[in-house]
Amino acid sequence: MTPIAVHPLGALVGIAIVLVVAATIYWMLHPPASPADVVAERAEAALEAMVGRIIVVFAEEIHSEHMMALAARLARRERADLLAVYVIEVPLILAQDAPMPDEDRRGYDALATAEVIAHHRGVNIHTELIHARQIAPAVLDLAKREQTNLIVLGSYREGKYTGAPLGRAIEAIASGAQCDVLIGVPGPHGRMLTVERNAAGAGAPSA
Repeated sequence: MTPIAVHPLGALVGIAIVLVVAATIYWMLHPPASPADVVAERAEAALEAMVGRIIVVFAEEIHSEHMMALAARLARRERADLLAVYVIEVPLILAQDAPMPDEDRRGYDALATAEVIAHHRGVNIHTELIHARQIAPAVLDLAKREQTNLIVLGSYREGKYTGAPLGRAIEAIASGAQCDVLIGVPGPHGRMLTVERNAAGAGAPSA
């Protein structure tokens, strides 16, 4: 049997070829991240770090049912604590602890709707009804006390006041919050809340 002689140079060339092929296969299986991939990964990491406690705000001029559905999805995904709060503005002519049964009933109805939406998403939720002189300071104080990571606000319900499209309270909360604020205005042809609205109507207590 004739022995096979391997030239050192040939061996080096062979090893180099094997390394190049291996590197090519690895690159094909693990392509470098594109700039879009890098930005997306950073955004996901920032979201996970940001979301720990979410507050959804309701008031007479702020209805957040459509944002409640979105907040519930986000809370479930990120395993965040979810709190729905309804703030009743107490006029200066009344004592701050004065009974306001009609306003309380509307507030509890809104919070009941929030509970139904959250439970349909499999999310635990806490609710709170607050009487305050002004909506924005009450929300900001609550957010600070609860160490909130995200405040969620719905659209401004016109009727009692006129002025900025988002309403003074929403603008004050957005500018004064020490955390992120998410404001949602539903489009005229939006469909995101079709199921939630029907479910909430079936589950909310009658007046």
